[in-house]
Amino acid sequence: MNIQKLKDEAKRAIGRKEVTHLIGYQKGSYGFRISPIFIETKEELDRLTFSPLCSLSLVNYLTIEGKPAQVQSEEEKKSKAKKVAIFVRGCDSRALNQIIAEKGLSRESLYIIGIPCKGVIDLKKIEAQFPNVVDPAEVVEENGKYIITINDQTHEVPKEELIADTCKVCQYPTPLTYNKLLGDKLEGNPANYDDIQKLEEKTPEEKWSFWQNQLDRCIRCYACKNSCPLCYCDGCILDKLTPQWVRRSVDTNENLMFHVTRAFHLAGRCVSCGECERVCPVGIPLMKLNRKMEKDVKELFDFEAGKDPEVKPLLNTFNIEDPDDFVL
Repeated sequence: MNIQKLKDEAKRAIGRKEVTHLIGYQKGSYGFRISPIFIETKEELDRLTFSPLCSLSLVNYLTIEGKPAQVQSEEEKKSKAKKVAIFVRGCDSRALNQIIAEKGLSRESLYIIGIPCKGVIDLKKIEAQFPNVVDPAEVVEENGKYIITINDQTHEVPKEELIADTCKVCQYPTPLTYNKLLGDKLEGNPANYDDIQKLEEKTPEEKWSFWQNQLDRCIRCYACKNSCPLCYCDGCILDKLTPQWVRRSVDTNENLMFHVTRAFHLAGRCVSCGECERVCPVGIPLMKLNRKMEKDVKELFDFEAGKDPEVKPLLNTFNIEDPDDFVL
């Protein structure tokens, strides 16, 4: 990614009368960390960056800072000439499309700058290879390798060793929705559910043993829920105390209830950004659960989340031809 080109486009976006601010990436305070930045003036543009370290989704900040479109007052709707500019990768654009389809955000309130993404680095993988890095590091991709600069020392690591697992099966690296696209469109990977099929081949006892071992480690920190761009409901059922559907107890049964509830809530909505798995402090393979649901939705209903903001959400529609073999 040409950083100057990115800054130039950001400058044009901020210069638009209707744009109030821009959400992008900046270098973090230490190591391989990257942070979001909220830019309101052209003087702040030099802090912008984009690199393989930009793994976090910025979409969350749109739903955190603003009320969903359907609960806005008439006065707020009239002021919709104002827009927020935001940088998005392929998975981010799918998340935006899905939220727009659900009426959680208005397309007219966004100025979207698309960035074709060649994949991002798994922070856990790079910190395992280069532990205890304190000073901010630089990473660029060249010829299938990551060139990593730490304290003026350069290291070359094969891309395959550090890239996030979710990116290895990404079908939509180029944003599907944008006002401006920076760079050439990229070809996506073919659909690949080999890892899910291996799980499906296990016996019920083996599946239970696998997930019990995984979910026993869950500490219920809610990082997965808080980082998910599609978990933007105002008043999540998993948080409710009256009535209390899911207890706060940290044990296998309650952990299973928590994660299965989330998986079903994301059925036909998950865009495979991998945020949940990226932030999990104990390394639970949550995308195996979400990708299983994604695979089933695709096979049963020929539906993929976030491809078109004009298409109604899967579970908000009824089709007489939908399969019903599972109904007793």
